This record gives sequence, C-alpha cells and structure tokens, in this order.
Amino acid sequence: MGWITNGLSVGAGGWWVANQLMKGQNEADLHGQVALVTGGSRGLGLLIAQEFAREGCKIAICARDYAELQTARAEILKSGADVFIVKCDVSNRAEVESMVAQVTNHYGQIDLLVNNAGIIEVGAVQDMTIEDFEEAMGIDFWGVVYATLAVLPQMRTRKAGRIVNITSFGGKVAVPHLLPYSAAKFAAHGFSLGLNGELAQEGITVTAIAPTTLRTGSYVNVPYKGDAQKEFNWFSLGASVPGLSMSAERAARQVVEATKRGEAERILGLQAVVGSKFYALFPNLSADLSGFANRLMPRPGGTRTVQGQPLQKQAASPLQ
Repeated sequence: MGWITNGLSVGAGGWWVANQLMKGQNEADLHGQVALVTGGSRGLGLLIAQEFAREGCKIAICARDYAELQTARAEILKSGADVFIVKCDVSNRAEVESMVAQVTNHYGQIDLLVNNAGIIEVGAVQDMTIEDFEEAMGIDFWGVVYATLAVLPQMRTRKAGRIVNITSFGGKVAVPHLLPYSAAKFAAHGFSLGLNGELAQEGITVTAIAPTTLRTGSYVNVPYKGDAQKEFNWFSLGASVPGLSMSAERAARQVVEATKRGEAERILGLQAVVGSKFYALFPNLSADLSGFANRLMPRPGGTRTVQGQPLQKQAASPLQ
C-alpha cells in the first residue's frame, strides 16, 4: 500500500504546482471593475483601496467616521480613481444593506467586495466582558457575513464576483490576551473557506487573507484592558518591529495579487506561515507553548480600558 500512498502524494504535489503556475498565468484583469472595501478609511483598508485603484478599479469605501472617509477619498483620488464613500457601521445589518444598495445604485454593480473592517482589544480573558466578545463578533464576524450576503444576489445573477475576507493569523492560531478577536477571526476564516466551496461552481471566488501583525501604526488606537501599560508594551513591540511584523504596503499588494488569482486562502508573513503550519502539525505542543507564553504576559488587573495613545508616551520594555 505504501507505493499507492507515495503515488498519490506525488500526484497531489504535481497537481498543486501546476495549479499554482496556472493561477499565476491567469490573473484576472480588474480594470473597470467596482471594488468595495469596508474599513477603507485608514490602515490596511485604505492601502488595499489604493492598490485596487492602481489596477484601474472604481473604488467604494465605508467606515464609521465620515471625516476619515473624506480624507481617505482625497488620498485615493490622487491615483485618478473614481471614489465613492459611505458612512457605515458594519455590525449593523440595516446599515450594511443600505450601504451596499447605495454603492450599487451609484456604480450599477459591485464586482469585488473586500471585508476588511475589524477591531481588536488586548487583555487577559479575566478582564474581558461579554460585551467585548459581542462587539468583536459584531464587527469581525457579522460584519463579514452581512456585507457578503448583501452582495451575493447580484454576483450570483451575473455568475461572477470576487469576495475577499481579511481575517488574521489570530484566526488560525489563537493568541493569548486576544481572545475576543481570535474567536471572531476564527469564525470569519471558517466562513470564508466554507463559502468558497459553495460558490466555486457559480463563477464567484472567495479568498481568505490571514496576515501576521502589520505595521500600520494602529496599535495606538487599540483599547487595552487590565494592566493597560504592560499590555500596550508587548503588543506594540510585535506591531512595530520589522522582524516581528510585516509592511502593510506589502500586505496590500499581496491581497490584490491573491484576489486576481482567485486563491482560496493566503497567509501573509513568514511568521504566520510557519506558525500556522507548526500548529497544524503539532497542536498539543503549540498549546503548551501558548500556555508558556501566557505566563510571561501581564497578569489580570481589573477591567479598566485605556486607548493606546496616552500609553505610548510611557512605553517601556515589552513585559516589564
């Protein structure tokens, strides 16, 4: 039986290589298509919108802050793209359905949907509340589902469309002190992979993007709970040091590349690739290492929540 197993392994490996080469040769031309990016007013979302604009797409972005949307629109306009902005809270189903309708009415259709909007909160599980989990699920998971289900009918009618869900390495490997975030991102990642299978025969691709920590500077906007200063110290280190994080500009380029190729999943960053494969091969050892890492992290210290900006001025060593 060994020769059968080896033959199947070699055949599967050859098929994978051929499939990757074929995808590289058959990248879609996105020029003239309409790309809707949620959470597109800053950070990775804005960079993704700019990359799609360079591909010749018409751009629609949404976010909760209208002033930030106006600033982002001005940035994207520099590339000569057509840009439409809509204020929207993706955790609100009615607002999402209205937003999708507005973009569709403005451009006639939506060809690409990038579900990028997300939140993260840092702290031990003892310092989290039910509301923290509900908020994370509302934006990081339900926001993905609401927008996806709102655009699907028109994509199915045309038998064409691309949906891209920005999940996270934290949606493949649970990270201590990021539990609401990880739980919601695991749900979004599973939704993406399952939906890709269901829509594969309908001309619609669904791509799950799982980035490592990105250098966007957004750690100063993150809420920290418990011993907020110590939580900030360790998280900001991982989100700003090149060896531990990835350039957001490079990540945005890879998102567009994966979209054009119609990939089911792309993990961004060497750390995330190695970490996810290690976890898949050695789940119990990974759990032990996670427990060890947790012992090095700040102890629970109440439920006081502090934003990152004031903590940045007092930042010391990561686990002091």
